[in-house]
Amino acid sequence: MRFAKYVFAIAGLYGLVTLVPGYFLEALIASRDPPAITHPEFFYGFVGAALAWQILFFVIASDPRRYRPAMQAAFIEKLSFGAAAVVLFVMHRIQSQVLGLGLIDLTLGTLFLIAHAATA
Repeated sequence: MRFAKYVFAIAGLYGLVTLVPGYFLEALIASRDPPAITHPEFFYGFVGAALAWQILFFVIASDPRRYRPAMQAAFIEKLSFGAAAVVLFVMHRIQSQVLGLGLIDLTLGTLFLIAHAATA
């Protein structure tokens, strides 16, 4: 059970550290990786939705047995970006740095599955 607490707490912390700056980086992202963000509502909507998941990770960490069913959805959250990053990289549509972030998500997703099994 400690394993699940640590995994989800680390995932939540990692997510906060990587996502919160997004609220302040729209112009920088547009200048370093053109074209400019043409639909800021999608950009900020993504950041907000992703942050909500980080809060859920902290909730799961607070009582893994109670919130065990949410671990499956948390796995899908990690798989959705990680798998997309791998496919997009193979298609030469993203840079290796983005692939690295996707691989981190796939690793966390795998740890989520292990935590799910460990809390059975």
